[in-house]
Amino acid sequence: MKSIKAGYLNIHYHETGPECGDPVILLHGFPYDARAYDAVASTLAGRGYRCLVPYLRGFGPTSFLSPDTMRSGQQAALGADLLAFMDALSIGTALLGGYDWGGRAACIAAALWPERVRGLVSCGQGYNIQNIANASTPAPAVEEARYWYMYYFHTERGRAGLTHNRRDICRYIWSLWSPSWRFDDVAWDATAPSFDNPDFVEIVLHSYRHRFGGIIGDSAYDGIEAWLASQPNIAVPTIVLQGRDDGVDPPIAEDLDRPHFTGFYERRIIDGTGHNLPQEAPEDFAAAMLTLAKNQ
Repeated sequence: MKSIKAGYLNIHYHETGPECGDPVILLHGFPYDARAYDAVASTLAGRGYRCLVPYLRGFGPTSFLSPDTMRSGQQAALGADLLAFMDALSIGTALLGGYDWGGRAACIAAALWPERVRGLVSCGQGYNIQNIANASTPAPAVEEARYWYMYYFHTERGRAGLTHNRRDICRYIWSLWSPSWRFDDVAWDATAPSFDNPDFVEIVLHSYRHRFGGIIGDSAYDGIEAWLASQPNIAVPTIVLQGRDDGVDPPIAEDLDRPHFTGFYERRIIDGTGHNLPQEAPEDFAAAMLTLAKNQ
């Protein structure tokens, strides 16, 4: 494991592959961590790519440089963290891959700073930039039910639950969101300590409260949030991967995300796979990254 000061954070990350290889940055989601990419990074490193897998703010050993920095989990913070990470490592351009929170960070970078992104693999919700202005619009009941954890985290009962029962909650979410993934204790035990980060609870709560417009964000990101409010399109080459068995964001026949992508675009639905796609189907994830790399 390595670490580097980037923006407001001391970001810890795993690096595999030759230092001179083309950089690939892989970004995890909630409630997962960098270990989700162990197999993907190994495959890509074996093909000569320099793979960097950071722990997002609030996860694992990644920490804030100052106790005075707001513990924000808003989307703009995630995108800014990614850009700061690239700048700190003097990475001019990179292939990006991500899912859930990490997919959001990757989509934001691709939309706002396309000159830094050579290609994008986005899992689950392909266009993963939140439309906060429209967040109060209700969804069908079956969809609302899948978001129980978001509403739970809006309550002080949810705060207490996440504080005292975080591993129980996160393991339950793993099973709900990936019903066909038979993960074992070894896989769980490799990731679970990341939820012990002292900022985990505050950042998770802020993330889910901010996306509904119910809480203010960090003013340092007001400019980026204003930019994202326009729902900017993504022009970089993109492959969207969706798990057929995703328990929180299952694919539907109509590709509603397609209009947001103006360059090369492909959607692949992976059978027998849920929400944690890079860990459940690392061969498919690595294949998508290699497709984009080959078409540079």
